[in-house]
Amino acid sequence: MQTATIFNLETVPLDDEVFADCEFRECRMVYSGGKPPVFDNCRFDACDWRFDDSAARTLAHLKVIWAAGGKAQVQAMIKEITGGGGK
Repeated sequence: MQTATIFNLETVPLDDEVFADCEFRECRMVYSGGKPPVFDNCRFDACDWRFDDSAARTLAHLKVIWAAGGKAQVQAMIKEITGGGGK
């Protein structure tokens, strides 16, 4: 667990991590598809969010679904992720 840490211009692996009261300044935030990270009271300034490995393949799959005519299904997933799904 990272607590009250300031990250500057770093590449930060996110899989299986827990961050509390951290600040990320111009960092490359990399998620590869493992256990999702936990952010508790963290701040982000001009970070670049990257998806590698399994996470990147999942996004590529969603793009295929969209292109194959599944736009509504992908939009429904996004709506649920952003809290607009009514659940």
